[in-house]
Amino acid sequence: MRFTFTLSLLFLLSCHQNNKVAVAKADTCISCRTPSHVHADPQPSIAPVDSSGKDDAKMVVIKGGSFIMGSENFVDALPLHRVQVTGFLMDEHEVTNAQFAKFVQATHYITIAERPLDPKDFPGVPKSKLVAGSAVFSPPKNAVSLNDPLQWWKYVGGADWKHPLGPNSNITGHNNDPVVQVCYLDAIAYAKWAGKRLPSEAEWEYAARAGKQYKNYYWGNEQKPKGKWVANIFQGSFPYRNSAEDGYAGIAPVKSFAPNDFGLYDMEGNVWEWCSDFYKPDYYKTGPATDPQGPGSSYDPDEPGAVKRVQRGGSFMCSDQYCVRYKAGSRGKGEISSASNNLGFRCVKDIR
Repeated sequence: MRFTFTLSLLFLLSCHQNNKVAVAKADTCISCRTPSHVHADPQPSIAPVDSSGKDDAKMVVIKGGSFIMGSENFVDALPLHRVQVTGFLMDEHEVTNAQFAKFVQATHYITIAERPLDPKDFPGVPKSKLVAGSAVFSPPKNAVSLNDPLQWWKYVGGADWKHPLGPNSNITGHNNDPVVQVCYLDAIAYAKWAGKRLPSEAEWEYAARAGKQYKNYYWGNEQKPKGKWVANIFQGSFPYRNSAEDGYAGIAPVKSFAPNDFGLYDMEGNVWEWCSDFYKPDYYKTGPATDPQGPGSSYDPDEPGAVKRVQRGGSFMCSDQYCVRYKAGSRGKGEISSASNNLGFRCVKDIR
């Protein structure tokens, strides 16, 4: 009998050693995990712009300082605590398709989403169905329960950074879009090549706040200051009807919206960004007050067996209906070998 994918199998192929369907909550962004291909080892003004690294990306000088980290609106972002951050350089925008292509051309790197799946990781699944690919946001035509992310996430064979929506898509004409379908391991490889690193979670939030301490959003306390959308998020009825009031139903090219007061673009919305920290929901209770680097290992009570790193900033899929974790101080998380078409990154570098 011809084998077909069921919803449960799709979820199996999009999660790391986890066969249960997670329950979607308004404060939780389930950015569908792709198959695990490998086992892991463990001051408010626009600053000068510097060009640094093999990728020739413009980097902004972020002067050191202190801020109140976290959010009262999210359990895993408590307690609020003061953190001191040493100055660093940060890419002014997310890594683009053009920049990632330069890296691939120079190194011949193959992303995790492009690599064959190991049948040992998927017992009982025919080898013919173990196709390299990744997770793609596939909105339904009608309203659906927000408790089942499989209504809008699909595992798509052939989806990768060059084909973000699947084999029939491409990035032609999208050089300035953020690269997506890159997992943490891919981002680390790029950063090493560029002579950079991924930001710590504290560095990322400090840069996003840009000297402000707003409670609701990084840009202020109103979602639409002066009636204007200032970030690429989801408007309309999630997940089936995006009114695209901000001008974009999906990813926006970098620098499509105004920068923050540090001169950084898209620190909220557009695509999620990887940070270097392992994820633990209670780390803020024990982390150091100066340059915290995250816990020594990861733990997510929702998926205890998965190795996860922090993600920040939200994406074009975030809204107040679902995935509100684009808001100030909130945290995301992702399994390190997993990717999706709303997940990218930017790099930082120490000031020497």
